[in-house]
Amino acid sequence: MNRPNPILSGITCRCPVCGKGPLFEGVLKVRKQCKSCSADLSKAESGDGPVVFILLIVGAIGCGGLLYTELTFHPPAWVELSIWIPATIALSLGAIRPFKSLMIAAQFHFHASEAKGSDVAPR
Repeated sequence: MNRPNPILSGITCRCPVCGKGPLFEGVLKVRKQCKSCSADLSKAESGDGPVVFILLIVGAIGCGGLLYTELTFHPPAWVELSIWIPATIALSLGAIRPFKSLMIAAQFHFHASEAKGSDVAPR
């Protein structure tokens, strides 16, 4: 079976196996099984990976924008906060689904799995 591009299936929040079925059941809940190809998605877990990337990227955008606004326009603090706090929240909420989907697609693409005690050979 020809696997889809993990970046494309991640950004579009599609199944990492077939690239057609939706990955999420709700806002952030991953489906147990793909509607299109019946792939088992129950063990797909992104952990805290997406949050790290979102903090770094959105933090850089927010801090850079705040600094640019302050140095260029010199508005009062309440104006800056009323612009950049909602912008940071909107960017964070808008990025969480695609980043979570990208991490899951990368797991499937590279055949990654969590290390469990049963996976480790005894000494």
